[in-house]
Amino acid sequence: MTRIVIFILALTGVAQAPAAERTDKILIQGNPAGTQTVKEETGGAVRVEYSYNDRGRGDHIVATWKLDAAGVPIAYEGKGNDYMKAPVEERFEIKNGKASWKNRSEEGEQAVTGEAFYLPMSAPPEFSGVLARALLKAPNRKLPLLPASEASIEEAGKVNTGKTELTEYRIVGLGFSPQSIWLDRDGNASSVSGWFSVVPDGTETAIPQLRAAQEKTDATWSERLARSLAQKPAADLVIRNARLFDPRDLSVTPGSSVVIRGERIVRVGSDADIKPDAKAEVIDAQGKFLMPGLWDNHQHFGDIDGALDLANGVTSARDMANDLDSFLERLARFDNGTELGPRVLKAGIIDGTGELAGPTKMRVDTAEEAIKDVDWYADHGYAQIKIYSSIKPELVPIMADRAHSRGMRVSGHVPAFMSARQFVENGADEIQHINFIFLNFLFPEVKETRNRDRFIKVAERAREFPPDKPEVRDFLNFLKQHHTVLDPTLVAFEGLFCGDPTAITPGLEDIIPRFPPQVRRNMRSGALEVPKEKEAAYREAFPAILRLVKALHDVGVTIIPGTDALAGYMLHHELELYVRAGIPAPEVLRMATLTSAEVMGVNKDRGVIAPGKLADLILVDGDPLKNMRDLDKITSVIKGGTVYDPAAIEKALGIAPRPAGR
Repeated sequence: MTRIVIFILALTGVAQAPAAERTDKILIQGNPAGTQTVKEETGGAVRVEYSYNDRGRGDHIVATWKLDAAGVPIAYEGKGNDYMKAPVEERFEIKNGKASWKNRSEEGEQAVTGEAFYLPMSAPPEFSGVLARALLKAPNRKLPLLPASEASIEEAGKVNTGKTELTEYRIVGLGFSPQSIWLDRDGNASSVSGWFSVVPDGTETAIPQLRAAQEKTDATWSERLARSLAQKPAADLVIRNARLFDPRDLSVTPGSSVVIRGERIVRVGSDADIKPDAKAEVIDAQGKFLMPGLWDNHQHFGDIDGALDLANGVTSARDMANDLDSFLERLARFDNGTELGPRVLKAGIIDGTGELAGPTKMRVDTAEEAIKDVDWYADHGYAQIKIYSSIKPELVPIMADRAHSRGMRVSGHVPAFMSARQFVENGADEIQHINFIFLNFLFPEVKETRNRDRFIKVAERAREFPPDKPEVRDFLNFLKQHHTVLDPTLVAFEGLFCGDPTAITPGLEDIIPRFPPQVRRNMRSGALEVPKEKEAAYREAFPAILRLVKALHDVGVTIIPGTDALAGYMLHHELELYVRAGIPAPEVLRMATLTSAEVMGVNKDRGVIAPGKLADLILVDGDPLKNMRDLDKITSVIKGGTVYDPAAIEKALGIAPRPAGR
């Protein structure tokens, strides 16, 4: 989960007349992860200390602020570290009618007449509670935001927990969709989600009840959006005059027509050979590039990820870890059309125990526990098991054998205290994230990989392992011989190793300016801080990663694209990075279509445009074989015969239109 998502979800607050000190509990996937302490100080100031641990990462912020009579901040100061442990220092004040602010990526000032609410870049969750209460006091429940945009708040419903009544409010203006916050009668606030919850100490038992009500609100909003954007043909749908890409032989055939009936393709041929029925709905492709829908093989679905996927031509995806209840309900909505989203295959995460354990309730210490969790996932239709970093190495072959006997694939992070080679030898079919390939060469020197060393050591030493090094060649051949699949998530490491945490997320430079202002502010690389003496190593780390990916491809290791990042848009850049690495564009498109379907065992229905296949297709106003970035120019997305307009989806999410000619 990205830091922007954590910030938006982690909405909490204090009472309008708060106690001198209060502690909130932070839970990740229902597991205790940290605290937030709110304390009144002399002179009307509030001091908050916020800290949590997520697999050795996590924010630690100490902030103080003052509010005016309208509940709007007039001064703010925050220090500490962000999710990836980079230092945070931020200041804001309003003085003599002028607001000024400075943080790691922004510095500005603006004349202020009337109330305007400044949102810090790295605030504790408490500060979003301050926003909610200020909005309730504001005229028409609206406030201008600094540096830009406007927020409003609306009531969504009430829940009685038995101890108190809470009201759900929805804040509009922070993200692509409204964000929920719960207030009790005194103004105390809670925020809940399947991922990250912040609630007053002693109220944790209310989380399931609040989540259920909030998810119902979200589902209603999502259904309205889906119904308004889906275009379901009443008869046959015919696409004519297209340049048809076939990933089987990498050919492109101009003047092609495709006939779709219901959710499947019934005929593919030349325009001259196919005469549409009189009642058919016809899309004149006007020579556009027609290809199968894209795959993203590494996502963690929440909020509006499904909508962002469809807006970017992703019609199939794989979720690599999620909660065990509301996630399944979301997928049911994707399938019945009441929420925008792709077809999703599920991978179930299992981890060991301890403070560095991953974000899941499925935590095991014994073979019996591990087998029980594997069986739970198999019984609930999961295609794959994702073994995580704290699993005891001796449990890996037991879990792999059980998963294989239940017809599931096995993949994951390479657990701490074992190498990638050992992971594969013990039954793994696939490895997530390219860094674990490099860590294989650093084992056993680097064997505790549950902390940030799994990033830092790779950044420092990736250049030491070129593809022509004997031990590297040997391992690549080993992976090929074992038919090991790699899900490299290159986009995650490009930003992490770029050396500038204030830079815009690489690959989104042309996209982010179209996002809503408050989303835009938070779309930064999140790069690791680079020690002065390590600058050269960090600078050469990502080029070394690209060279290794090319070598993996050349030796015949199967690569399937996934992002573990912003849905939809980042997949296009992931594919662009493969081309930058030197993999031919037609082969990259095959990875993102047919190869992914083959790996996941669904190529009978997906991966190519052919009679009998599901009608999952995209039209591109360009040629991604010449310029992979042309995938940003998708004009139509078809999932199961239903047509979606990417521009209309973006507009509904507050995303500005693409500039003319781009």
